[in-house]
Amino acid sequence: MVQPLTSPPAATEAFADLVGQPQAVELMLSALRRDRIAPAYLFAGPAGVGRSLAALSFAERLLASDPHQPFSAARQQRIAQRNHPDFLWIEPTYLHQGKRLSAAEAAAQGVKRRSPPQIRLEQIRAIATFLSRPPLEAPRAVVVLDDAHTMAEAAANGLLKTLEEPGRATLILIAPSIESLLPTLVSRCQRIPFRRLSSEDLAQVLTRLGQTEILQHPEILALAQGSPGEAIAQWQQLQAISPDLLQETLQVPTSLRAALELARKIDQNLDLEAQLWLVDYLQQAYWRSHQPAVYLERLEAARRHLLGYVQPRLVWEVTLMDIAAAR
Repeated sequence: MVQPLTSPPAATEAFADLVGQPQAVELMLSALRRDRIAPAYLFAGPAGVGRSLAALSFAERLLASDPHQPFSAARQQRIAQRNHPDFLWIEPTYLHQGKRLSAAEAAAQGVKRRSPPQIRLEQIRAIATFLSRPPLEAPRAVVVLDDAHTMAEAAANGLLKTLEEPGRATLILIAPSIESLLPTLVSRCQRIPFRRLSSEDLAQVLTRLGQTEILQHPEILALAQGSPGEAIAQWQQLQAISPDLLQETLQVPTSLRAALELARKIDQNLDLEAQLWLVDYLQQAYWRSHQPAVYLERLEAARRHLLGYVQPRLVWEVTLMDIAAAR
């Protein structure tokens, strides 16, 4: 009788913190126990549901000298700190005064962000350079591209060449959906699907992370839509905006003059990311208070214009004047 393949305890332990993603975990465990590691994987699903955690956990196993080797918290910490010689983490960057800054670096330096970050061609070239040498400690190198869908066309085409001949390496692309990437990239990756969490799993993760206060705010949970990471990000953004300004935005402008003044305050006090968050928050608030559908439509148009690099103050002036006129 053929005995079923079972995952080594170390592999199972590596994914112990990944909640609500049984299919993704089983696909990774299957690859490990069969020792059939693909050259590239696509972790596709909503942000904040565990894709990055899964990538770090998978990398810990891939960088072990043997998949049956005991799970190493030290190795996982080195990977999480980007301090392993055979591990490279690529994420979208802003270009500020000729320098690339991650989202965290831009926030720390107080850089006002007028356009979304992206993975740039120079970063893709850095991957090729990184993979041009053999691994130093592990049996293979591992490269993770977080928010891979932010690659411009030139960067995506450059990555395609690397995917065709990765050498002794495994690449993990993280994206919100299959459709968000070029089909030529998707065709070269094994797909690992990630789902939104149930209410119970969401509460479990937030409780474990010490974020139980969020569970008392249904508007934040509604915006999160089953994503613990999104719930935390939404909560942090809510705390970062002036309560007075937030309260003012929740009131429909009573005149064109009030609409113009509110647009000025939004543009003056909030960067692009905060303005995009405000669009989501107002849509949810208007929907919960049964405001006219035209308000939601105007805000959705505002989102498109903001993402299209239209001057933010102009976007808010037009949006708020239209909403005021529709009262």
